[in-house]
Amino acid sequence: MGWATAYIASLQAGEIIKFRPHGHSMTGIISNGQLVTVRPILESDILVEGDVVLCKVKGRQYLHLIKALYSKGLYLIGNNRGGTNGWTARKNIFGLLMDVEE
Repeated sequence: MGWATAYIASLQAGEIIKFRPHGHSMTGIISNGQLVTVRPILESDILVEGDVVLCKVKGRQYLHLIKALYSKGLYLIGNNRGGTNGWTARKNIFGLLMDVEE
């Protein structure tokens, strides 16, 4: 189980979730402890570079950016500090950032 397992389960049940992620990898978009709102990914969603998503990459859970798209339906996930986590399939993307509050 990872830090976002319960959040992912809620998203898969169709719920919009709010939580306060911790860390500094998304500074500039999300600061440590800010309240975020994330909605479930819909089949009709077109995900693009720059979207912030709740996802899994190589078994690890992230609230990170889509940095690039690959024609075979893969998404490169990374932070807002220049780092990348790796490629993941759409089935491993569970939520899309809607709002960031204090």
